[in-house]
Amino acid sequence: MLERCLSPRRARQMQRLLRNGKLTLLCLFLTVIVLRANLGAGKFGTPEQDLNDIRETFSYIRRRAEPRRVLEEARQTFTATDNGASDTNSYADFDIKRIIADEDDGDEVVYKRDPNQPYSLGPKISNWDQQRAEWLKKNPNFRNFVAPNKPRVLLVTGSSPKPCENPVGDHYLLKSIKNKIDYCRLHGIEIFYNFALLDAEMSGFWAKLPLLRKLLLSHPEVEFIWWMDSDAMFTDMAFELPWERYKDHNFVMHGWNEMIYDQRNWIGLNTGSFLLRNCQWSLDILDTWAPMGPKGKIRDEAGELLTRELKDRPVFEADDQSAMVYILTTQREKWAEKVYLESAYYLHGYWGILVDRYEEMIENYHPGLGDHRWPLVTHFVGCKPCGKFGDYSVERCLKQMDRAHNFADNQILQMYGFTHKSLASRKVKRTRNETSNPLEVQDELGLLHPAFKAVKVSAS
Repeated sequence: MLERCLSPRRARQMQRLLRNGKLTLLCLFLTVIVLRANLGAGKFGTPEQDLNDIRETFSYIRRRAEPRRVLEEARQTFTATDNGASDTNSYADFDIKRIIADEDDGDEVVYKRDPNQPYSLGPKISNWDQQRAEWLKKNPNFRNFVAPNKPRVLLVTGSSPKPCENPVGDHYLLKSIKNKIDYCRLHGIEIFYNFALLDAEMSGFWAKLPLLRKLLLSHPEVEFIWWMDSDAMFTDMAFELPWERYKDHNFVMHGWNEMIYDQRNWIGLNTGSFLLRNCQWSLDILDTWAPMGPKGKIRDEAGELLTRELKDRPVFEADDQSAMVYILTTQREKWAEKVYLESAYYLHGYWGILVDRYEEMIENYHPGLGDHRWPLVTHFVGCKPCGKFGDYSVERCLKQMDRAHNFADNQILQMYGFTHKSLASRKVKRTRNETSNPLEVQDELGLLHPAFKAVKVSAS
């Protein structure tokens, strides 16, 4: 009705006036209510106090809003930078290549070297024995022998920094490292597991050499480094190495003197499991060993040389084992005196002649022998559980690796009153009932640490 009596312009002004009046009345009403509430509660304060209240209120609002803002920004950033990444929560559906796409497969060399100069593992060191002796004297808390005839030992193993090329390989690597940890715990040995490729030129067989040199120099307190391939397992948890036998030697490998020095056979020794003393001699032999290792032309030409010079060696690139055979046969006078080729027990035991006899061993022998009756190490040469292809049937390799793991694991589980139902089974069964005197029972059975000391070891 009002709009009909007034001009359009006048009508709009009146509407704004009415709206403003309503807002003014509403604010006045709310102010009166707040004042009455403050007076009634005795909280009416100064303008400064009211300003502080207002600040606190807005601060609270900001605090409530901040987490949501941060999460929103993070979500937007993730969406903007992920380039269409999968949002699946299923590990089975996720493509692992998405997070290793920037890997270079070892093609990029960390340290550029002059291609006209011979390869070396690092600066030449000629007085390491003196440096190490002075360090041990200054650091008496670090003893290189933990007992009169027991050296401080560091077991070294490792695998590729990438996931295995097949879906089960990493599971078997886990079994293998678990097995090594068990043995080292029983025998007071430290362990180092390596993922890093320290020198991309020294890949494959040769990756251990730069690592061993670095560990020798970084751990002067260690007397021996024990290298062990990832596809080798301890299968005699009670066997203690005869350390006194090696007091005059620096390099201990499984092998036979006649096969090396008389026959020049490329499988006369094995470098999948060996001991290397921390001394100048070891640095020198590493320096002699390494030049055949750089991949490419050098390794290929060295492989041709090794095939010509060594008995029955197939044609393939140079490998560290063949190179060591060649060094010992061509420079025997320089190195052989300090090298011990061990054949009295299985520092390396070829799986093909061992795994089918485990039940026979259990029936007739006991842990602590280390030789063909109960092998210290079972080495799965040629199985390549982390790769796509091996030299043997995948089913055969994996089944026998399970048997080797369980054969060794039974020696651990029996200390706790369990054993695997069979060497092929993951499941376990109880072997003895619980007792109120568990230490006496374990002592009677010879199962207390360290390394089944009550087990009577016979060399016969």
